[in-house]
Amino acid sequence: MEQMLLETGWLIPCYGLLGAILTIPWMTRLVRRTGPRPAAYLNILMTTIAFIHGTFLFQTIWNHAPYRIAFNWLTVADLQLNITFELSSVSVGAMESVTVFSLLTQVFALGYMEKDWALARFFALVGFFEGAMSAVAISDSLLVSYGLLELLTLSTYLLVGFWYAQPLVVKAARDAFLTKRAGDILLFTGVIALSTIVGSLNFNDLYDWCDTTDISMTTKTLIGLALIAGPIGKCAQFPLHLWLDEAMEGPNPASILRNSVVVTGGAYILIKVHPILYLSPVVTTTLMVIGAVTAIGATLVSIAQIDIKRTISYSTSAYLGLVFIAVGAKWISFAFFLLFAHAIAKALLFMSVGCVILTTNNQDVNEFGGLGKSMPATTIAFVVGTLAMTGVFPLGGFWAFQEGFKDLWIDYPWAVGILLAVNGLTAFNLTRVFGLVFLGKTQPKTRRSPEVPWPLALPMVFLTILTLLVPVVMWRLSLLPDFDDISVLQFSSISLLSLVGFVTGGFLYFKADRQPIKLQFTWLQELLTYDFYVEKLYDNTVVWSIRTLSQFTAWIDRYVVDGLVNLVGFATIFSSEGLKYGTSGQAQNYFLTITVGAGVLGLMVAWLFWSF
Repeated sequence: MEQMLLETGWLIPCYGLLGAILTIPWMTRLVRRTGPRPAAYLNILMTTIAFIHGTFLFQTIWNHAPYRIAFNWLTVADLQLNITFELSSVSVGAMESVTVFSLLTQVFALGYMEKDWALARFFALVGFFEGAMSAVAISDSLLVSYGLLELLTLSTYLLVGFWYAQPLVVKAARDAFLTKRAGDILLFTGVIALSTIVGSLNFNDLYDWCDTTDISMTTKTLIGLALIAGPIGKCAQFPLHLWLDEAMEGPNPASILRNSVVVTGGAYILIKVHPILYLSPVVTTTLMVIGAVTAIGATLVSIAQIDIKRTISYSTSAYLGLVFIAVGAKWISFAFFLLFAHAIAKALLFMSVGCVILTTNNQDVNEFGGLGKSMPATTIAFVVGTLAMTGVFPLGGFWAFQEGFKDLWIDYPWAVGILLAVNGLTAFNLTRVFGLVFLGKTQPKTRRSPEVPWPLALPMVFLTILTLLVPVVMWRLSLLPDFDDISVLQFSSISLLSLVGFVTGGFLYFKADRQPIKLQFTWLQELLTYDFYVEKLYDNTVVWSIRTLSQFTAWIDRYVVDGLVNLVGFATIFSSEGLKYGTSGQAQNYFLTITVGAGVLGLMVAWLFWSF
């Protein structure tokens, strides 16, 4: 039984893909009489099967050595490319997490999008996404991982652009796709370079190569920078972070997956290639600088947002910035802890936010108020997600921050300062949102906002309970440190910063007066509101350069290339028209003309040869 589970473990990602394929008749509207709901039920069924299969596999692999599965894909001369998977407690656990999030999101989407005419297409895209993301978790080859990341990029484009009739949605999908492509192209150059130098792209072979390589430091640095470019785009890190904010134009169920799982996929690949990154100190320094800038910058920007989805999505970039710092500091355990804790808390927050948006048809936090009375389950979910995100003992976020504090304190105390600052500012931001949305007097758009129906409440309540049970699950898996190992400094620092954020946010926003708070320095508030004007910077640099180059090449094409071709054509027409009037009909004249022309051409060729 155990051997069969190990040998068939690679099939788990195929369940999501199979669900997407089964949805095609409803997606293409070949089947209309039943409506699109059977397509949703099929996808939920296949994801449930994947979850059951993954649960048994995780129990089998927990005390088992990693099991590898390889399929030969292409053999040409001395080039051999394999599709390889590794089944370990970490990889199977990551795959099972993807399956759980996908299952809960699909049940949530069944209620959230029940009136959408393209429901079948949405579930097909979610199944496609689930298959690709699950395969990333167990992939044991950089080449296979790169191909799967490309599928994730495609699924992100399709999910963001789901409501393609809206211009803002089209722009958001396009920007998300092109921004990720910028990082993926550089990542692909790193993949090609490693394939040429190492001869294999399996992670174990790459790790062995790292121990014995003697290539130049310049080559190591260039390869490392290329490898981190892809995760920078996938994880929405500066300067490739704007796409995640724009992606909030898509359906909220897709936002749940995007902010909890998609961004985690890029960070997961970053962790998988970390031995290669450590070959160059320039690469690790770059990781930490990008992570620090994104963590602080995105957290500050989130506080200035009024769109309820955007104010939470910016914190996703911030927490992934902390993961970049952890990888750059060579503390992989902290990175894993933070990814897991953030994913489950962020999924719960977006479910709560989705319920608020659905019942009010509004996303402006300044137009909410008083929903805590009419939506108790949604309110509790938001509170639990907030506590789990901000390091409140004993929830998952606390243990993640505690691990980071312990790992970074000796070598990188400044990184601990960033970690605590992000924790405190996030607590302040989520308290601000809670006060504006769930407290105070009801507003015109919230006076008749009931609690959501069971298809939305069921996955949200289940995820709320799961979030509360994360410490128990971690304890059962022996992943929690002993409480005696936690110093007073760690506990007090994390708790104090969370408390300061909560108290400050409550003091400013737990009021009956709902007048928006404006900073004394208007320029600072606008700087944060418009994301440090990064988009305008791109417009005036990258976009302007590409537009100018495009206009110049268009001018060359129209007036130089086309002009030369038109000139030749005009000369041909003019000469032929001129010859028409010199035609006499006498053969001796034609023969004389040909003879003279051939003679002149011969003299020119002879002169050229004589000159050389």
